[in-house]
Amino acid sequence: MRAVVQRVTRAEVRVDERVTGAIDGGLLVLLGVGIADDESDARWVAEKVVNLRIFLDDAGLMNRSLLETGGAVLLVSQFTLHGDARKGRRPSFIAAAKEPLASTLYELTGQEIARLGPRVAYGEFGADMQVELVNDGPVTILLDSDRTF
Repeated sequence: MRAVVQRVTRAEVRVDERVTGAIDGGLLVLLGVGIADDESDARWVAEKVVNLRIFLDDAGLMNRSLLETGGAVLLVSQFTLHGDARKGRRPSFIAAAKEPLASTLYELTGQEIARLGPRVAYGEFGADMQVELVNDGPVTILLDSDRTF
């Protein structure tokens, strides 16, 4: 499972001009489920997301987690995170999970984040979405449950 985690002051997702999810502050998480992922990957990503120390403390250091700041998560599915562009000009997406695995693990990741405390808002799985955000910092962290980076 791959995730792009962005610290935001606000973020929202729209599908056909309808807001499907929005947060005022916290983390925007773009999540890509791979063909070899399972429930343990969803739990690993959820734990990592809520415990990343990427929020400023009183001394101005990135030393606080989402749990400590009380922020929310906007979770958006993004299969293109498993795109392989090493060859040619068109990325290959064969490593991206398909239905029903992808949506099941996407939902489980959101449930696990919520179980740990933060409010979770969602994009719409499989939809053509417009994501709007204000990246705070900017702070952007890449996660991979296979620990390839």
